[in-house]
Amino acid sequence: MKTSLPLSLLAATVLTGCASVAIDQNFAEVERFAREQAGSEVRWLRSDSEREAMRAEVDRLLAQPLTIDDAVRVALGYSPAFQSLLAEAAMASADATGSARIGNPVFTFERLFRSGAEGRELDIGRSLGLSLFDLLFLPARLEQAEFRQQQTRLQSSIALLSTLTEVRQAWVDAVAARQVARYREDVATAAGTAAELARRMQTTGNFSRLQRAREQALAAEETANLIRARQNATAAGEALIQRLGLTPGQAQALRLPDQLPTVPAAPMDEATAGAALLENRLDVRIARTDLDRTAKSLGLTRVTSVVNGLHVAGVRISATGESTQRGFEIELPLPLFDFGDAARAGSEARYLAAFNRTLEVARNASSQVRVAYDSYRSAYDLARHYRNEVVPLYQNITEESVLQYNGMLIGVFDLLAAARAQSASVLQAIEAERDFWRADAALKASLLGQPIAPLTLSSPASPAQAGGGH
Repeated sequence: MKTSLPLSLLAATVLTGCASVAIDQNFAEVERFAREQAGSEVRWLRSDSEREAMRAEVDRLLAQPLTIDDAVRVALGYSPAFQSLLAEAAMASADATGSARIGNPVFTFERLFRSGAEGRELDIGRSLGLSLFDLLFLPARLEQAEFRQQQTRLQSSIALLSTLTEVRQAWVDAVAARQVARYREDVATAAGTAAELARRMQTTGNFSRLQRAREQALAAEETANLIRARQNATAAGEALIQRLGLTPGQAQALRLPDQLPTVPAAPMDEATAGAALLENRLDVRIARTDLDRTAKSLGLTRVTSVVNGLHVAGVRISATGESTQRGFEIELPLPLFDFGDAARAGSEARYLAAFNRTLEVARNASSQVRVAYDSYRSAYDLARHYRNEVVPLYQNITEESVLQYNGMLIGVFDLLAAARAQSASVLQAIEAERDFWRADAALKASLLGQPIAPLTLSSPASPAQAGGGH
């Protein structure tokens, strides 16, 4: 509706708010979430000076082996990928603010000439109008905009949580892969020594060709395993570098701890995991916010599907030799061809879809937590089993084999086989600890509303099979 309403326009402008204020408020909410859930600080780098200061801080962190908490800190304050997510959230917030604003006033000017017997006459028309339809529905638009702002905040928190989980798991993979590669080097060196000893014993006639071939085959397999381990370590390290967004110079300076953190003495119990309120999960809150917004839109559509415009304008017309005319004009679309039934049916279908999506998310949430906890607990039990049972048993076997070798009860190759079995058990223990820390990160994400694919525990060859023997 077009009309001259300066006071209403001023009030509407104030009510729709400032885009920069909404952006800052949403970022503050993301900062709060990061502090409470990650114990870390989010940095939004919006100037060259801020980027340079953060670069210097990252260089300082890279001067020592990078811990998992420092890796998260770098990702949340330096990674270009995460900075893009923050900028996209600001864009969404600005769009939400703009969606609540009414259209600008429209000024129309007409200059018409009329020729007649008395000469040429001039008509000038002027009008200033504003859509009253926008003013009437301003409260509903403001409410819809606030729903969009809520979704933006929740989506930003989801993106932050996803970044946290990915960085944590990438750090675990990189540290474990380097640990395995270093251990594979020792195993390959020992296997090469055994193969050389077998060659010499065959030369002196104390070993058959078959026995020598077995040792050489074991050495060749360990060399292949070492090549794979080194490649896996390189790939895992580069994956972490990409998550952190490091420059080539910073990537060269990156150092990681020699081994993974120690598995905790006691796991998180199921009661603690189950005590997490599903209503506070981010995915559940997003689905409910979307449902509320769709419900409000449904009520608005029932009105706008019939009448979708009402315009009024103040008009002033000046004509040559005549007094000025003042008045107003009203413009109202008539629903002759489109009665709005399609819009109403579509809106109702969208509401039903949102309603069922909310039910699906809420019902799946508890199942996802149970799956994540089961993976976590299984990985914990397996890691502790390897560290407390399997590895000590094979260490005892190696120690007893040394005693028997010293007593000339077994040969050197039996001793080497026991050592290989012990090495295999250590490698499997490292992989079990890696799986535990990955499952730990996945469980934390699932409790907050970011379900991760469940962990699949592999069944490697037993250390006895890996050790071989004669």
